Amino acid sequence: MRADALLPLGVQVLERGWLSSNNVVLTGGDDGAALVDSGYYLHSEQTVALVAQALQGQHLRFLLNTHLHSDHCGGNAALQAAYPSLHTAIAPGQAAAVRDWCPQTLSYTPTGQHCPPFRYEALLEPGQEVRLGHQRWQIHAAPGHDTHAVLLFDPAHRLLISADALWENGFGVVFPELDGQDAFDSVAATLDLIASLQPAVVIPGHGKVFTDVPQAIVRARKRLDYFVQQPARHRNYAGKVLLKFRLLELQQVSIEALLAWACATPYVHSLWQRFHADQPIQTYVLDLLEQLVQAGAVARQGERLLNRD
Repeated sequence: MRADALLPLGVQVLERGWLSSNNVVLTGGDDGAALVDSGYYLHSEQTVALVAQALQGQHLRFLLNTHLHSDHCGGNAALQAAYPSLHTAIAPGQAAAVRDWCPQTLSYTPTGQHCPPFRYEALLEPGQEVRLGHQRWQIHAAPGHDTHAVLLFDPAHRLLISADALWENGFGVVFPELDGQDAFDSVAATLDLIASLQPAVVIPGHGKVFTDVPQAIVRARKRLDYFVQQPARHRNYAGKVLLKFRLLELQQVSIEALLAWACATPYVHSLWQRFHADQPIQTYVLDLLEQLVQAGAVARQGERLLNRD
């Protein structure tokens, strides 16, 4: 049986590609339907259409973001335009940056990504509960991948919306580590939290819904231990993720253009400057690209690079 067949009444998962996070549609609530996370901005038109199809005529009243990385909230502005009365809730840590719209603080400038400005009306305060669809969801802080991220947990059905804190085979880049913060302990604490909740079904930020949660946590802990023991491996992984995301966005690009983008992208430039400045930045980026080619994630045709899913 597919894991998504175990989802309770009114919960639909729109599984997206890796450029956009999964969208979770929650219907059946007395106050209208809700959506958790909205994908990347390039997919906004598709997101609005998919959500409308899933709603089947119901009114979308609430939009919630587990965190504010561009692949989780890039569709917010389009959904707010499509549903003018939409009530948007975000985690509290970056509320001021959204209110004043600061792409630097919100990570869009450092990652070389884009997110159209959006508004918010409420905060997802850890320790509180929110009624969405037929379920009551607990809000839990989930720092690590993102300092300000939250999880949503429905204890009645033991259903967890984990975002990028836990995937079936790992978790997202620990971005605070790229800023020089010690955040691996936060990842471990969030994994401990998830284990304590004992979810039966997990809706991750990327990938399919899954049920073998204990084994997923074991795999995530092993991956974390690997990064703790060898932080350079995490930095290498982060650099490749940034390049891969750009290729997912463009699908194909000249090597020259991608090098120019990488040199101008603060996170890539910072990783090079702090840890690889003994070689030209172009050499550092080309080495990361070669690793992606060898892994089959990128194809090279002459002087052009093509994304491979």
